[in-house]
Amino acid sequence: MVIEQPPHIEDKDLLSAMILPENSQVSEIIDKINETFEYWDSIKYRKCPLGCTSHQLWTLVKASRIKNSIRIWNKYGVKLSLTNSMQRICHLFDMSWGGSWGHSSTIDSNNKEQYLISSLMEEAIYSSQMEGAATTRKVAKDMLRKKMTPKDKSQQMIHNNFQTIQYIVEHKNEPLSEELLLQVHWLMTDKTMQHPEDAGRIRNNNDVVVENGITHETVHVLPSYEEIPQFIEELCSFFNEQNPRQFIHPIIRGIVIHFMISYIHPFVDGNGRTARAMFYWYMLKQGYWLTEYLSISRVIAKSKKAYEKAFLSTEADEMDIGYFVAYNLKVLEQSFQQLQNYIKRKQEEKKAASIILRMGNFNERQAQIIKMFDDDPNTLVTIKDLQVKFGISPTTAKTDIIGLLEKELISEIALNRVKRAYIKGNKLDELLSSK
Repeated sequence: MVIEQPPHIEDKDLLSAMILPENSQVSEIIDKINETFEYWDSIKYRKCPLGCTSHQLWTLVKASRIKNSIRIWNKYGVKLSLTNSMQRICHLFDMSWGGSWGHSSTIDSNNKEQYLISSLMEEAIYSSQMEGAATTRKVAKDMLRKKMTPKDKSQQMIHNNFQTIQYIVEHKNEPLSEELLLQVHWLMTDKTMQHPEDAGRIRNNNDVVVENGITHETVHVLPSYEEIPQFIEELCSFFNEQNPRQFIHPIIRGIVIHFMISYIHPFVDGNGRTARAMFYWYMLKQGYWLTEYLSISRVIAKSKKAYEKAFLSTEADEMDIGYFVAYNLKVLEQSFQQLQNYIKRKQEEKKAASIILRMGNFNERQAQIIKMFDDDPNTLVTIKDLQVKFGISPTTAKTDIIGLLEKELISEIALNRVKRAYIKGNKLDELLSSK
């Protein structure tokens, strides 16, 4: 992606814009622009008030952002123009899924394990697909559910991502160190690197190039590999800091960690996956428990051009990370909405299963199995599938299956000499017709 550079603004014009008396019509336009943190390439097409050119509007926007700018990372000149929209969204997140808020109301405790497994799989799949993993969600989920050995690099990437997220959850309360960062990278990239020894190791040269995939034009010049050790030291301090002199909201702080790892590119490959994993870790460390149930990478993967543009806009506009923060806050909003929709759908499925539950001597899981065949008569399930879906032991899954087999609601078929699967039985239609 190639991004248009913003026009140069003379210092005197910027100063004049900062002390200019407020014009309510212009201020309203600027507020709307800052709501989504628009870049020059869209601002230049905005309808301006009478007597105001697009260049002048851009100058006024820049002046408004400078007034609310804070320094983030001095060495690389990274700053953030904090907007009302950013602060409002962070507050809503705090109320919805930070600390102890929403523990009982957001996710039904009886289904937490099921939701968690699904979200971890989605995160692993989409984060890997963004970096080139070429496989379908169905194939990937089957591999993860059945704990199959990855068959190719794409499956290995997804397997690694899934294992890394689980590792992060287990270590969420530990401080970040260089050793832990390298361990995360190794888990994320094991058996997927062109040179296996690069997994879990910082790059030791400047040969890595971030370029446009079509034109091969360099879109980001990486800082020298010689700066990486100091960066990692500063990253760990930033990540672990308990009482910073300058308060930055934890969600925004997590987004900064995501950006800085991607910007510095401390590894030969796997920087994007590692950066997203570290954001995920930081959010859990700060008490945002619901992050574990969000598939953030699914939203990013479906808006990858906007994700890339947020990086490029930041670099083009004097390292103002506002573009990247605004984009990621929007991603979090959409991820939370998708989780709510998923929970609502699962609750409706559970309600439908409860009707079946009252039709015979079934337990809740058996009712949900019958509902699976009601939704798709061609469904084929195994004991392993039921183990993963319901988070139960093989013995419990077999007991559920035996009960349905005895009622002839499902039938058993052989997949091979050892493995069995289960399909719709002869008396299922008869049962369902009485609903």
